[in-house]
Amino acid sequence: MPAIEPGLLQRTLAANRLTGGVLVRLPAQSQTESPTMETTIRVDNAVTSLVNVFTVEPENQSKVFGLLQEGIEIMFSKMPGWISSNLLRSRDGKQVVVYSQWRDASDIDAFRQDPRMKPYFQKFGALAKHESFTCDVTYSLHA
Repeated sequence: MPAIEPGLLQRTLAANRLTGGVLVRLPAQSQTESPTMETTIRVDNAVTSLVNVFTVEPENQSKVFGLLQEGIEIMFSKMPGWISSNLLRSRDGKQVVVYSQWRDASDIDAFRQDPRMKPYFQKFGALAKHESFTCDVTYSLHA
């Protein structure tokens, strides 16, 4: 069985399979073929968090969610410094929240200024009110 590189152990996918009686652990890969980076929320400044809140009419929540999911998969995840993005839908249908982690604030600024993003961002104007801010995790409690 091939050895897993030590640098991949932290980011190893918990996808285990029994093949011929042998347990195989496969390293996870991102869309860019690098070791998977996962969202980890902890108090430190190793990453910069970007929070976007989209306020929508309930009938537009799915449209906004779909645009965001497509943007993450096709564009955002290919940007330098991007680590992860998570989409949250409010149960009342009035918000969609994007929690993203980036290497640092300069990567977020470069992403926002990329000319390919302008038409994408404009699609949201008719569907949602948008608020965005960068932040650092300053408190976290885990079980």
